[in-house]
Amino acid sequence: MQLKQMEKKVNIRITANIYHWPTLKTVLMIEKALKEADGPISLEELKRRLKKKVMDQSLRLILAYLEDRGSLFIGPKGISWIENKNSRFLKFIEKNKVIEL
Repeated sequence: MQLKQMEKKVNIRITANIYHWPTLKTVLMIEKALKEADGPISLEELKRRLKKKVMDQSLRLILAYLEDRGSLFIGPKGISWIENKNSRFLKFIEKNKVIEL
């Protein structure tokens, strides 16, 4: 059972030492790329779709922030933009989080 749960997780690990914090411009660029995607995309595909290169640590930090906010879902097929303000939906996302800080 535990092995199946681990297979579903996308490897987004954030180390304790954050050396570079992303700017608002970078967060907005990533949000736009995710909104324009037709369906779930992989982390590598997201990097290719961005207009500028983004440090890996910054990208992972932004994805953790957006998942915590309930704007995206990281599942077995990739990253999907889902922004939904329904309180029941946000509780469901909180219960089934993939990223652990």
